[in-house]
Amino acid sequence: MIVKDRHWRMEPNKQLSIQLAKRQLSELVFDAVNLEGVNMTLPEIQTLLEGVTVGGHKVSDQQMALNQAETWKTLFNMVESGKWSLSQETALKLHNIAGKDEALTWGTFRNQNVTIGGTEYMPPDHSELSGLFDKMVTESNRLDDIYEKAFYVFLNMARNQYFFDVNKRMGRYMMNGVLLNAGYPAVNVQAKRKLEFNQKMIEFYDTNDMKSMQSFLRSCVDQRVIKIIKDSSNSLSM
Repeated sequence: MIVKDRHWRMEPNKQLSIQLAKRQLSELVFDAVNLEGVNMTLPEIQTLLEGVTVGGHKVSDQQMALNQAETWKTLFNMVESGKWSLSQETALKLHNIAGKDEALTWGTFRNQNVTIGGTEYMPPDHSELSGLFDKMVTESNRLDDIYEKAFYVFLNMARNQYFFDVNKRMGRYMMNGVLLNAGYPAVNVQAKRKLEFNQKMIEFYDTNDMKSMQSFLRSCVDQRVIKIIKDSSNSLSM
Protein backbone atom coordinates (compact mmCIF):
# COMPACT_ATOMS: atom_id res chain seq x y z
CA MET A 1 0.00 0.00 0.00
CA ILE A 2 1.34 3.44 -0.90
CA VAL A 3 0.97 5.89 1.95
CA LYS A 4 0.74 9.68 1.76
CA ASP A 5 4.08 11.17 0.72
CA ARG A 6 5.80 12.27 3.93
CA HIS A 7 8.19 14.76 2.33
CA TRP A 8 5.66 17.33 1.10
CA ARG A 9 2.63 15.94 2.96
CA MET A 10 0.33 16.13 -0.01
CA GLU A 11 -2.97 14.36 -0.30
CA PRO A 12 -3.06 12.41 -3.58
CA ASN A 13 -5.17 13.89 -6.37
CA LYS A 14 -4.94 11.84 -9.56
CA GLN A 15 -7.26 13.95 -11.73
CA LEU A 16 -5.50 17.21 -10.88
CA SER A 17 -1.99 15.73 -11.15
CA ILE A 18 -2.73 14.41 -14.64
CA GLN A 19 -4.37 17.69 -15.70
CA LEU A 20 -1.33 19.68 -14.59
CA ALA A 21 1.06 17.29 -16.36
CA LYS A 22 -0.98 17.61 -19.56
CA ARG A 23 -0.68 21.38 -19.39
CA GLN A 24 3.10 20.97 -19.25
CA LEU A 25 3.34 18.62 -22.23
CA SER A 26 5.35 21.01 -24.40
CA GLU A 27 7.78 21.63 -21.55
CA LEU A 28 8.12 17.91 -20.84
CA VAL A 29 8.98 17.24 -24.48
CA PHE A 30 11.26 20.27 -24.75
CA ASP A 31 13.31 19.25 -21.73
CA ALA A 32 13.47 15.59 -22.77
CA VAL A 33 14.81 16.22 -26.27
CA ASN A 34 17.24 18.91 -25.14
CA LEU A 35 18.64 16.53 -22.53
CA GLU A 36 19.36 14.25 -25.50
CA GLY A 37 21.24 17.00 -27.35
CA VAL A 38 18.44 18.11 -29.68
CA ASN A 39 18.54 21.90 -29.56
CA MET A 40 14.95 22.92 -30.17
CA THR A 41 13.36 25.91 -28.46
CA LEU A 42 10.14 25.70 -26.47
CA PRO A 43 8.21 27.73 -29.09
CA GLU A 44 9.49 25.34 -31.78
CA ILE A 45 8.28 22.36 -29.75
CA GLN A 46 4.90 24.03 -29.21
CA THR A 47 4.60 24.69 -32.95
CA LEU A 48 5.58 21.12 -33.80
CA LEU A 49 3.03 19.66 -31.39
CA GLU A 50 0.38 21.83 -33.04
CA GLY A 51 1.07 19.94 -36.28
CA VAL A 52 3.33 22.46 -38.02
CA THR A 53 6.88 21.49 -38.98
CA VAL A 54 9.71 23.85 -38.07
CA GLY A 55 12.68 24.66 -40.27
CA GLY A 56 16.35 24.17 -39.50
CA HIS A 57 16.03 20.82 -37.75
CA LYS A 58 16.60 17.27 -38.89
CA VAL A 59 13.53 15.19 -39.59
CA SER A 60 14.79 12.63 -37.07
CA ASP A 61 14.99 15.26 -34.34
CA GLN A 62 11.46 16.42 -35.00
CA GLN A 63 10.28 12.82 -35.00
CA MET A 64 11.95 12.25 -31.64
CA ALA A 65 9.95 15.15 -30.21
CA LEU A 66 6.71 13.84 -31.70
CA ASN A 67 7.43 10.35 -30.36
CA GLN A 68 7.98 11.73 -26.88
CA ALA A 69 4.71 13.66 -26.99
CA GLU A 70 2.83 10.58 -28.17
CA THR A 71 4.37 8.51 -25.38
CA TRP A 72 3.23 11.03 -22.79
CA LYS A 73 -0.28 11.05 -24.23
CA THR A 74 -0.38 7.25 -24.13
CA LEU A 75 0.83 7.29 -20.53
CA PHE A 76 -1.85 9.81 -19.55
CA ASN A 77 -4.52 7.67 -21.21
CA MET A 78 -3.31 4.50 -19.50
CA VAL A 79 -3.46 6.14 -16.08
CA GLU A 80 -6.85 7.76 -16.69
CA SER A 81 -8.39 4.55 -18.02
CA GLY A 82 -7.04 2.36 -15.24
CA LYS A 83 -4.74 0.45 -17.60
CA TRP A 84 -1.47 1.60 -16.07
CA SER A 85 0.70 -0.90 -14.22
CA LEU A 86 4.34 -1.07 -13.25
CA SER A 87 5.04 -4.03 -15.49
CA GLN A 88 7.07 -5.26 -18.42
CA GLU A 89 3.97 -5.05 -20.60
CA THR A 90 3.58 -1.34 -19.88
CA ALA A 91 7.28 -0.61 -20.38
CA LEU A 92 7.36 -2.41 -23.73
CA LYS A 93 4.20 -0.65 -24.92
CA LEU A 94 5.61 2.78 -24.10
CA HIS A 95 9.04 1.99 -25.56
CA ASN A 96 7.36 0.89 -28.78
CA ILE A 97 6.35 4.54 -29.18
CA ALA A 98 9.25 6.38 -27.54
CA GLY A 99 11.99 4.34 -29.22
CA LYS A 100 10.49 4.07 -32.69
CA ASP A 101 13.08 4.67 -35.44
CA GLU A 102 15.60 5.76 -32.81
CA ALA A 103 16.62 2.63 -30.91
CA LEU A 104 18.08 -0.41 -32.66
CA THR A 105 14.86 -2.22 -31.79
CA TRP A 106 11.79 -0.85 -30.06
CA GLY A 107 9.06 -2.46 -28.00
CA THR A 108 11.38 -5.27 -26.83
CA PHE A 109 14.18 -5.63 -24.32
CA ARG A 110 17.66 -5.62 -25.85
CA ASN A 111 19.02 -9.01 -26.95
CA GLN A 112 22.68 -8.04 -26.79
CA ASN A 113 24.96 -6.48 -24.22
CA VAL A 114 25.65 -2.73 -24.18
CA THR A 115 27.91 -0.14 -22.58
CA ILE A 116 27.20 3.31 -21.13
CA GLY A 117 29.32 6.24 -22.26
CA GLY A 118 31.38 7.97 -19.59
CA THR A 119 31.54 5.09 -17.12
CA GLU A 120 33.33 1.76 -16.82
CA TYR A 121 30.21 0.22 -15.31
CA MET A 122 28.83 -2.61 -17.46
CA PRO A 123 25.03 -3.13 -17.51
CA PRO A 124 23.80 -6.67 -16.83
CA ASP A 125 23.74 -9.39 -19.43
CA HIS A 126 20.68 -9.26 -21.69
CA SER A 127 19.59 -12.71 -20.52
CA GLU A 128 19.00 -11.35 -17.01
CA LEU A 129 16.76 -8.43 -17.94
CA SER A 130 13.32 -9.98 -17.56
CA GLY A 131 14.13 -11.30 -14.09
CA LEU A 132 15.74 -8.03 -13.05
CA PHE A 133 12.68 -6.06 -14.13
CA ASP A 134 10.38 -8.28 -12.07
CA LYS A 135 12.75 -7.94 -9.11
CA MET A 136 12.63 -4.15 -9.52
CA VAL A 137 8.83 -4.22 -9.31
CA THR A 138 8.94 -6.36 -6.15
CA GLU A 139 11.59 -4.20 -4.48
CA SER A 140 9.86 -0.93 -5.36
CA ASN A 141 6.58 -2.14 -3.86
CA ARG A 142 8.33 -2.45 -0.49
CA LEU A 143 8.93 1.32 -0.40
CA ASP A 144 6.27 3.35 1.40
CA ASP A 145 7.27 6.82 0.21
CA ILE A 146 5.80 7.24 -3.27
CA TYR A 147 8.66 9.39 -4.52
CA GLU A 148 11.29 6.97 -3.23
CA LYS A 149 9.46 4.22 -5.11
CA ALA A 150 9.28 6.25 -8.32
CA PHE A 151 12.94 7.31 -8.14
CA TYR A 152 13.98 3.71 -7.52
CA VAL A 153 12.18 2.67 -10.71
CA PHE A 154 13.87 5.38 -12.79
CA LEU A 155 17.35 4.68 -11.47
CA ASN A 156 17.00 0.93 -11.82
CA MET A 157 15.85 1.23 -15.42
CA ALA A 158 18.61 3.68 -16.29
CA ARG A 159 21.37 1.55 -14.76
CA ASN A 160 20.17 -1.81 -16.08
CA GLN A 161 19.64 -0.46 -19.62
CA TYR A 162 16.72 -2.70 -20.49
CA PHE A 163 16.64 -1.34 -24.05
CA PHE A 164 19.20 -0.59 -26.74
CA ASP A 165 18.39 3.11 -26.42
CA VAL A 166 15.93 5.56 -24.81
CA ASN A 167 16.60 4.06 -21.36
CA LYS A 168 16.70 7.22 -19.24
CA ARG A 169 13.60 8.58 -20.96
CA MET A 170 11.83 5.27 -20.43
CA GLY A 171 12.85 5.31 -16.80
CA ARG A 172 11.31 8.75 -16.43
CA TYR A 173 8.08 7.64 -18.12
CA MET A 174 7.76 4.69 -15.79
CA MET A 175 8.71 6.85 -12.81
CA ASN A 176 5.98 9.32 -13.70
CA GLY A 177 3.49 6.57 -14.34
CA VAL A 178 4.02 5.45 -10.75
CA LEU A 179 3.51 8.99 -9.48
CA LEU A 180 0.50 9.99 -11.59
CA ASN A 181 -1.26 6.70 -10.99
CA ALA A 182 -0.94 7.27 -7.25
CA GLY A 183 -2.21 10.84 -7.62
CA TYR A 184 1.06 12.73 -7.21
CA PRO A 185 2.76 15.36 -9.42
CA ALA A 186 5.08 14.29 -12.22
CA VAL A 187 8.83 14.92 -12.06
CA ASN A 188 10.48 16.78 -14.92
CA VAL A 189 14.27 17.11 -15.29
CA GLN A 190 14.76 20.52 -16.88
CA ALA A 191 17.21 20.92 -19.74
CA LYS A 192 18.94 23.82 -17.95
CA ARG A 193 20.09 21.26 -15.36
CA LYS A 194 21.57 18.93 -17.96
CA LEU A 195 25.17 19.16 -16.71
CA GLU A 196 24.17 18.47 -13.12
CA PHE A 197 21.93 15.61 -14.23
CA ASN A 198 24.65 13.99 -16.35
CA GLN A 199 27.30 14.34 -13.65
CA LYS A 200 25.13 12.78 -10.99
CA MET A 201 24.05 9.97 -13.33
CA ILE A 202 27.67 9.05 -14.08
CA GLU A 203 28.38 9.00 -10.36
CA PHE A 204 25.34 6.77 -9.85
CA TYR A 205 26.40 4.38 -12.63
CA ASP A 206 29.84 4.07 -11.05
CA THR A 207 28.70 3.55 -7.46
CA ASN A 208 25.07 2.36 -7.54
CA ASP A 209 24.49 4.78 -4.66
CA MET A 210 21.07 6.35 -5.26
CA LYS A 211 21.14 9.03 -2.55
CA SER A 212 22.54 11.93 -4.61
CA MET A 213 20.24 11.25 -7.55
CA GLN A 214 17.23 10.87 -5.28
CA SER A 215 17.91 14.29 -3.77
CA PHE A 216 18.37 15.75 -7.24
CA LEU A 217 15.10 14.26 -8.49
CA ARG A 218 13.19 15.60 -5.49
CA SER A 219 14.51 19.05 -6.34
CA CYS A 220 13.02 18.65 -9.84
CA VAL A 221 9.43 18.49 -8.59
CA ASP A 222 7.73 21.75 -9.53
CA GLN A 223 6.92 23.60 -6.30
CA ARG A 224 4.14 25.48 -8.08
CA VAL A 225 2.40 22.20 -8.80
CA ILE A 226 2.83 21.04 -5.21
CA LYS A 227 1.20 24.26 -4.00
CA ILE A 228 -1.74 23.88 -6.39
CA ILE A 229 -2.42 20.34 -5.19
CA LYS A 230 -2.02 21.24 -1.52
CA ASP A 231 -4.30 24.27 -1.96
CA SER A 232 -6.88 22.06 -3.67
CA SER A 233 -6.82 19.63 -0.73
CA ASN A 234 -7.19 22.49 1.72
CA SER A 235 -10.16 23.99 -0.13
CA LEU A 236 -11.96 20.63 -0.16
CA SER A 237 -11.45 20.21 3.56
CA MET A 238 -13.00 23.58 4.42
